[in-house]
Amino acid sequence: MVNIRQSHDYEHAVPEDLEPWLQRIKENNPGLDQHCDEALIAAVASVREAEIAFAASPQADAFTSTRISSLRVGLEMAEILSELGVGLEALQASILYRAVRENKTTLAKVQRQFGPEIASLIEKVLDMALITALRGEVPAQTLGHDSAYHAAKVREMLVSIIDDVRVALLKLAERTCAIRAVKDAAPEKRQAVAREVFDIYAPLAHRLGIGHLKWELEDLAFRYMEPDEYQQIARLLAEKRRERQQYITEMIRTIESELERLGKKGEVTGRAKNIYSIWRKMHRKDIGFSQVYDIRAVRVLVPTITDCYAVLGIVHSKWRNIPNEFDDYIASPKENGYRSLHTAVIGPGRKVIEVQIRTYEMHEEAEFGICAHWHYKDSGEQSSRTFEEKMAWLRQVLEWHDSIGDQAIDNFLREERDTDRVYVFTPKGHVIDLPDGATPVDFAYQVHSEVGHHCKGAKINGQIVPLTYRLKTADQVDIITGRHAGPSRDWLNSSLGFVKTTRAKSKIQQWFKQQDREQNIEAGRSALAREFHQLGLNVETVSTLVASFARASEEDFFEEIGSGQLELQTVIGVAQRASGVVSGVPHPAMQHAQRFQDTEHHLYGAGDMAMHVAACCKPEPGQPVCGYKTRGRGVSVHRKDCGNLLSLQVSEPLKVLQLSWGGPPQQVFPVTVVIKSYDRSGLLRDVTSLIDELGIFIDALHTGSSEGGIVNMELTAEIDNIERLSKMLARLRQIPNIIDVSRKAG
Repeated sequence: MVNIRQSHDYEHAVPEDLEPWLQRIKENNPGLDQHCDEALIAAVASVREAEIAFAASPQADAFTSTRISSLRVGLEMAEILSELGVGLEALQASILYRAVRENKTTLAKVQRQFGPEIASLIEKVLDMALITALRGEVPAQTLGHDSAYHAAKVREMLVSIIDDVRVALLKLAERTCAIRAVKDAAPEKRQAVAREVFDIYAPLAHRLGIGHLKWELEDLAFRYMEPDEYQQIARLLAEKRRERQQYITEMIRTIESELERLGKKGEVTGRAKNIYSIWRKMHRKDIGFSQVYDIRAVRVLVPTITDCYAVLGIVHSKWRNIPNEFDDYIASPKENGYRSLHTAVIGPGRKVIEVQIRTYEMHEEAEFGICAHWHYKDSGEQSSRTFEEKMAWLRQVLEWHDSIGDQAIDNFLREERDTDRVYVFTPKGHVIDLPDGATPVDFAYQVHSEVGHHCKGAKINGQIVPLTYRLKTADQVDIITGRHAGPSRDWLNSSLGFVKTTRAKSKIQQWFKQQDREQNIEAGRSALAREFHQLGLNVETVSTLVASFARASEEDFFEEIGSGQLELQTVIGVAQRASGVVSGVPHPAMQHAQRFQDTEHHLYGAGDMAMHVAACCKPEPGQPVCGYKTRGRGVSVHRKDCGNLLSLQVSEPLKVLQLSWGGPPQQVFPVTVVIKSYDRSGLLRDVTSLIDELGIFIDALHTGSSEGGIVNMELTAEIDNIERLSKMLARLRQIPNIIDVSRKAG
């Protein structure tokens, strides 16, 4: 469970005596000058006056948030920010922020009393509230402005973060106070705040390297989004806490004595792991609570990097290390700059314990991330360079936003929230990290825009692979480039899976935007005509679509499709709904399913035959299973590794059925697709394998005789939604030798 570095309860009235609060502010940030007391008290006094005046005003009765003191929130924000080492101006802004936000005072008054810098900080933090509107949590029209205004404001907000990181820190502090305060709110309110914090602000804290805020935000958001799982892990931690603390204390004494014996200076402490990290590791690795090794952990802080590796040698010589649980983040830092040595060893009593080893400076960076560099701002050019590297990602967000519009920030933060990464090598051995699911096209654009534009193919570990190949950690990627630049428009079709990252997509769209207008118009017209042909849509729908997307003319409409500004899949989705391409009477899927006991899990593969759980192995949902046709009792369900089942497979193989897990059968529509192709060996296998990969069930399949080397296939599939139909047709078109794919009329 996360230990908040210093958390004070402002649940009740704000104390009259602010001396203890001032003392904590100065202890947290010794860099504040001796005149800070007067400046902070002036800000507090201003908010007190504003609250008194507001309470006497007519609008106070209708204001629902008056039970939460603006000053109380301001004091808490200032204390959080003081731990991050921010200066006096940011602390004053944090005290005043809530009063301005709740219209108890004005920015003009703040500017008169405290100057333009503090007023500007507060205004920019207020602008960051537009992220919520951008994500669709708050309808944009309720803010009283059109989409162009919101786009401009989001750009201003991003610029403000880049120019002054204090804005991002103020917003993080404000959201930390908000999620702490909703513990007694209605469930809907808790869920809304938790989802926003989890989606946007915890990833932002992670990217800035502010570990202690990230962990607190994750834990509190997880507590409200998944209360049952949170409480289960909290109980397990509580049950083991005394035993674990005793064990860690013994380990600390042992390591301290070893350091003293070898004349090494250092600080050894126990380390708590936050609940969300435990839950995430359990689900990611499919392990139980007892297999999360780093619940028991110690941290060793030493003066130098040389000392780090010396301590690692001491630990490994004293206890046997677990090979796959060693990470050297000093030699290969994480993407947010985190540096440390992590190792897991089998300690006394054959219990596994994690040991983290880092320097004091690395520890400050791990706790405070980008803020730690303010503590070392006088240490020279190297510190300045590191600060600039940590800010580079924010400039990249702005570049992407200018390229592809309002959705860039949402996509980017969603990618940042997903901390599962793949690490691949360039031909020269440099390491490139990308989000899980990235492709060679993503890799090419990550290396350089021109490499992406000239990409024609890829080799992975010396073997040619399709550009839709999903990269795996330790792959060596070699991009095959052509002489002439020109990305494929198919790369922007999300159904085809060529591109995962926002960076690659924005660069491709940028390239097409720079092409000749007539060329883009023709490309857009051809792409839409091809999709209409495949889906059996009416060409007359185009005029309706132009009106639906509020474009001035068909030429403008086609140009935006051709340049990638308007995604083809979005257009097709609207056209399909307008035309009713998936029509007819829905019916239950042809595949029959049996509900597994009283759970939401269903078993497929045994038709209508009754099923029962075999007593010998008692399979659980999700485990690989098979069925055995008994006499008179239907099908008995066994685990695949059950000894009885293995014997039956040898003696009565025809009575053993392959079963699979799934959800309840869906309502589906029958859709017939006609495929025309040059005949070749393996063609039918490729078609059926692709449809199986997409999870689509085939009702019927007919192949005509080959004439002139051309074969016609007709298949009827069960489609549950229009997006799946569009994706199936697009993927079928990519199979080698396919001439044409279209939905059969009627």
